[in-house]
Amino acid sequence: MSSNVINLLSATESLTEAERRELIELLAAGLDDSAIVGTEVQPAVLSESWQRAVAERSAEYDAGLAETVPWEEVLAKWRERRERPRGTTKRLTLGYQI
Repeated sequence: MSSNVINLLSATESLTEAERRELIELLAAGLDDSAIVGTEVQPAVLSESWQRAVAERSAEYDAGLAETVPWEEVLAKWRERRERPRGTTKRLTLGYQI
């Protein structure tokens, strides 16, 4: 654990439970300034094209037409990619490049 993380963790010990929850929400939101208004985290707004893509993929899944991949397989391929030296990225059989 880096010294920055250790210092941050030490600083959070004085926060109330509500403040810790707020911090967690902000971190989980990726600290995207456009999604933060004041101290409240606003839900991300998807573009129309992303909304259509999500709806289409959800419909395919619900109809049993989507090819799914077990989480264990996804994780194993990610770990394999992570251990590969930089500059040797290859397209995975899942159709995603990570």
